[in-house]
Amino acid sequence: MRGNRPTEFPDDFWIPVPLDTNNITAFSPYLVPQDHLGSPMIFYSMSAFMFFLWVAGTIINVLTIACTVQYKKLRSHLNYILVNMAVANLLVSSVGSFTCFICFAFKYMFPGPIACKIEGFTATLGGMVSLWSLAVVAFERWLVVCKPLGNFAFKSSHAIACCGLTWVCGLSAALPPLFGWSRYIPEGMQCSCGPDWYTTGNKFNNETYVMFLFCFCFAVPFSTIVFCYSQLLFMLKAAVKAQAEKEVTRMVVIMVLGFLVCWMPYTSFAIWVVNNRGQPFDLRLATIPSCFSKASTVYNPVIYILLNKQFRSCIRQMLGMSGGDDEESSSQSTTEVSKVAPA
Repeated sequence: MRGNRPTEFPDDFWIPVPLDTNNITAFSPYLVPQDHLGSPMIFYSMSAFMFFLWVAGTIINVLTIACTVQYKKLRSHLNYILVNMAVANLLVSSVGSFTCFICFAFKYMFPGPIACKIEGFTATLGGMVSLWSLAVVAFERWLVVCKPLGNFAFKSSHAIACCGLTWVCGLSAALPPLFGWSRYIPEGMQCSCGPDWYTTGNKFNNETYVMFLFCFCFAVPFSTIVFCYSQLLFMLKAAVKAQAEKEVTRMVVIMVLGFLVCWMPYTSFAIWVVNNRGQPFDLRLATIPSCFSKASTVYNPVIYILLNKQFRSCIRQMLGMSGGDDEESSSQSTTEVSKVAPA
């Protein structure tokens, strides 16, 4: 904390219960365990869940990246976007999930405000990059299958440029709270951090940041996903497409649905808080959407590996497991077949 004057504490955290100003230090999420917010079993259960996300998310995303780097046949334009997503997921799991695992185990944000800002920043950046990456994948599927631009070829150079754009969009969402437009504070049971949805009428202008976050960083990419896949579904119903195209599209649709399953609770909660200022809510329920959203770091590569036969074959070969060659010869990669131009 930045000092012992209680009036400075609200700049670093939100006080979730009515407290006298003189007693703020006794409840600070940076100084003492937050036992008054829940039983030890709740904290330890969340810590175990975050430990799983940290280990599984780190391992599986590292494997995804390493396998693509090792096997040249996996370097298609669609794979570049999915690897970009894996990098964002790895950032969240190795920093965000690990920090939450430790903090839930100690029952408070003991590393302090700076660690809180780092955790909130990485979670926001990784989540936004993943969402924009899914929008890019949806756009790529629309171009390849529906061909609105005729014979336009979505090449690897386009994919790399789009990957760069996702990080620009992610940084535009994650950086402002570090420079005074909103702020990163402990949320829920005070063991994870995120943007300040709660306070209003303060110097951080949280209301305008929330509007920006929902409009530019959620509504725009989500609308892109909905438009592209609605067009894609109509096209697939109207004509018989190659099996490879159907399989790739199925994989991406499942990834989008999985993303929404993980992020919609968090988004819905944030919308409720913004539109119901001052209304009481259970902080334990507020913690669940925040931590559940981090599960997106695990399911995306799992879906990709399960639905991509060639990638699964390369993973097995890289790990020294048998059977990879048979699987590879039995079916071409849906991603490789879906390419419209050489990498």
